[in-house]
Amino acid sequence: EREHDCVHVVKWDGIFNYSAINNFGVKHSEGDYILLLNNDMEVITENWLEEMLMFVQRKDVGIAGAKLYYPDNTIQHAGIIVGIGGSAGHAHKGFPRSDGGYIHRLTIAQDLSGVTGACLMTKRSVWDEVGGLDEENFVVAFNDVDFCLRVREAGYLVVFTPYAELYHYESKSRGYE
Repeated sequence: EREHDCVHVVKWDGIFNYSAINNFGVKHSEGDYILLLNNDMEVITENWLEEMLMFVQRKDVGIAGAKLYYPDNTIQHAGIIVGIGGSAGHAHKGFPRSDGGYIHRLTIAQDLSGVTGACLMTKRSVWDEVGGLDEENFVVAFNDVDFCLRVREAGYLVVFTPYAELYHYESKSRGYE
């Protein structure tokens, strides 16, 4: 903030509530596009933001999500599919980074049930239209799934792109629930 006029830091002083923290951050932001990005990420592809923004700029797309890897180069996230694990789960979890996936789905941008909030881009207008993340019912987990399903219900696509790649050191700073 001291080094750049365009940077504004806000501090959350409440208890950990992923949904409330992100809603708080969005409330204090000004851009037309919102990026949810966990603090345990490392960028792999140089143009990852452009790859996500390319989809979110379309009128029919409400959300874009990235392809995430564990440090051992296996898939952590390649979109979310409702029904996996009895509720919703990550597609192709554990597949090797070099694998094309079922019918090469790991190489194709596509509309899916949802994407993880660990790296999710949306339009502010869509965020406002559906009311952001649900702070009451989804404090830590499934807030991203709920958000994506509400965005889909509002008539928008939820796109997973394999061309935005990051490492996700999942739960490194907080530990697992």
